[in-house]
Amino acid sequence: MNTHMPEAQQTMVSEAPRALKAPEHKEFKGGYHRRRLIQDIVVHTFLAIMAVIWLFPIVWVFAESFNANTAPYSATFFPEKYTLNNYVQLLTETNVMNFPKMFMNTLIISIFVCIISVFFVLSVAYVMSRMRFRLRRTFMNVVLILGMFPAIMAVSAIYFILKAVGLTSDGLTILALIIVYSAGAGAGFYVMKGYMDTIPNSLDEAAILDGCTRTQVFFKIIIPIAKPMIVYQAIVSFLGPWLDFVMARVIARTQSNYTVALGLWQMLQKEYIHDWYARFAAGAVLVSIPIAILFIVMQRFYQESMGGSVKG
Repeated sequence: MNTHMPEAQQTMVSEAPRALKAPEHKEFKGGYHRRRLIQDIVVHTFLAIMAVIWLFPIVWVFAESFNANTAPYSATFFPEKYTLNNYVQLLTETNVMNFPKMFMNTLIISIFVCIISVFFVLSVAYVMSRMRFRLRRTFMNVVLILGMFPAIMAVSAIYFILKAVGLTSDGLTILALIIVYSAGAGAGFYVMKGYMDTIPNSLDEAAILDGCTRTQVFFKIIIPIAKPMIVYQAIVSFLGPWLDFVMARVIARTQSNYTVALGLWQMLQKEYIHDWYARFAAGAVLVSIPIAILFIVMQRFYQESMGGSVKG
């Protein structure tokens, strides 16, 4: 640049290329923002449509549970008249179907299965993750292969085993279901083991050097860090018996031992559906309440445990 040019002229010459590039940059930036805006509109529209599709059946079941018309067929999609009688009759009229007893049966089974299953899975996962012994790899491969077969294949064999030991009678059906649901829970240790493998062994070694036993390491080191997976396992273990139909249908032979899944299925039979269809919707709503409460409570513990595990 010529040093003899005036200062103002030098400034104009130096800013000339920048002035030429400014419109191009502004046009590129404006086009990017338009494309981003269109993309956001398309994505949010798609998500809104999917949310409506997902929520629509839930809203319909909730509305149907208040339907004054108990028959399964009506002129309109949503009820014309609403009433609370379906909930009242479902919980008070127990001469035909004792839904409160079915609800309590399922709740008792699910709570015990949840506790036992979490303990089994944690124990087996800890052993497989932290200890080395003969046939360890063979055991893991056998469990992996057996897990490829659906559990429904063993329903008949399980029933005859329970019948042979006398656990299919009316008074022992709940105990039989607890045993069946929680007996094979330890075989589902792979996810928990994978999480424990990410916990450094140096924590175990440091605790042992400080005088901790294996049991103390398990309860004071592993469990606090593995709380996120414990929450996951607790939810899965609770939902299994709460939503299961096949195993309960095979083992529970009388209405006094029915679970909620069997009770709802019974309401849709041809001799009951005309008078019980709206109560079936009410029962479906009541069944979903413990699941919603479980998710809300466990989510809080999951978030707290994630914070604690990061600090650890």
